[in-house]
Amino acid sequence: MEITVKSFEELSKEELYEMLSVRTEVFVVEQDCAYQEVDFKDQKALHVLGKEIGKLVAYSRIFKGGDHMQEASIGRVLVTKGHREKGLGHEIMKASMDAVKTSFHTYTMAVSAQQYLQKFYNELGFKEIDKPYLEDGIPHIKMIYSEA
Repeated sequence: MEITVKSFEELSKEELYEMLSVRTEVFVVEQDCAYQEVDFKDQKALHVLGKEIGKLVAYSRIFKGGDHMQEASIGRVLVTKGHREKGLGHEIMKASMDAVKTSFHTYTMAVSAQQYLQKFYNELGFKEIDKPYLEDGIPHIKMIYSEA
């Protein structure tokens, strides 16, 4: 998988359209969750794009501290349906974590994780810091990674 990190302004129209389409496919259609996917936060984010043969198969967006959460954060982490169980989730997360470190010069970052993925994030070094809560009707938990 080829991974690139781009600002909103650096995304081509085709990349933006594919990114929004894939996020809607995973978070709205697959999870049967009606919510406002286009949230106008993309303009502040850096976008971590994982492509195979030119097609977006993994994605996340990252924010510096204060732009989305108090800490630098990673969100909208996904791997498309036909590409799961290949380790691409770990790959896109490791690239996202590296991008947070290099772009925002911090070794502390947060995720608002869907609770069923808690073990996945634990494997990457994230620790739960709060009680589970509902976000768009789905159980989530705030988790923090820190090398400090």
